[in-house]
Amino acid sequence: MQPDHVPDLDHLQRAYAETKKATVVTPLLEAPAIAALSGAAHVFVKSESLQWTGSFKSRGAYWRLKTLSADEAQKGVVAYSSGNFAQGLAASGQRLGIPVTMVMPMDAPAAKRDATAGYGARVVLTDHGARAREEVASERARQIAEDEGLTLLHPFDHPEVVAGQAGVGIEALAQLDERGAKADFVFVPTGGGGLVSGVSLAFKYLSPATQMVVVEPERFNGMGASLEAGSAQTVPLTTPPSICDGMMARRPGVATFAAMSTIGALPVTVADDAVRSAMRIAFEKLKLVFEPSAASSLAALLSGSVDVRGKAVLVVATGGNVGLADFMRHIADA
Repeated sequence: MQPDHVPDLDHLQRAYAETKKATVVTPLLEAPAIAALSGAAHVFVKSESLQWTGSFKSRGAYWRLKTLSADEAQKGVVAYSSGNFAQGLAASGQRLGIPVTMVMPMDAPAAKRDATAGYGARVVLTDHGARAREEVASERARQIAEDEGLTLLHPFDHPEVVAGQAGVGIEALAQLDERGAKADFVFVPTGGGGLVSGVSLAFKYLSPATQMVVVEPERFNGMGASLEAGSAQTVPLTTPPSICDGMMARRPGVATFAAMSTIGALPVTVADDAVRSAMRIAFEKLKLVFEPSAASSLAALLSGSVDVRGKAVLVVATGGNVGLADFMRHIADA
């Protein structure tokens, strides 16, 4: 399969038919309080924070492992991630009996490192210094793959990962249909683009009138800048970090940019302070705990950067893997 292959609807549905056997059907919650704050007619929140690994990442990770050959599965895999893909891959590997080695930056959240090890993965930590953390981690993962004969997996840049993550969109569309509702806008947090490309393809095929909104942290807008330029762009290495640790990819993937180039999505960015506020609002109004990356889509909706007055909005909240101390600190600072 070519790196820039764009999965069709049949591909997405085959992936979802398999991954739904190993994932939770996460709730689609209607949020009148959020609708009132945003001016939307209806707001629905797809809370992947309630997925069994605490995020959507287990969907793409599980499907990617299911596409391995028998020999690849027997030898095991190595990948790199700052957290949620690490947990999703480790848990999926444990379920399928596939050995997983995960390379993680030393500054990845401790809760995510501990959870990855707890699912039985071998965790290798890297110190990236002044270099981009994904570059250092990917180099180490590549070396381990060569030295040990393991299959190297990318956390987002593969058509099968895109196909697996599309399950979020397929599932949400079915839940909306059960309520007799359609989404005018879908807000999706975006790092390297695995989730947003999968969800966007699902809506392109099944609800083409829906406008996709690509949400990124300020300064880490690689996907948005790439869509506007018409070619892949890279965020400068000197960019200060965001509290949205899962969204600090400096460049979209080949597979994810190829998919998003067919969509016509609207890119927006959010500030860390807006994300903190959204975390607090989600806790107070929805009784949900979101990690910063997950709250970014809600922050974008509430920022008013997209006119949603009188419209139906779907907000994808990607995960809830945040330590208690960090969560309390963020909402206290909101």
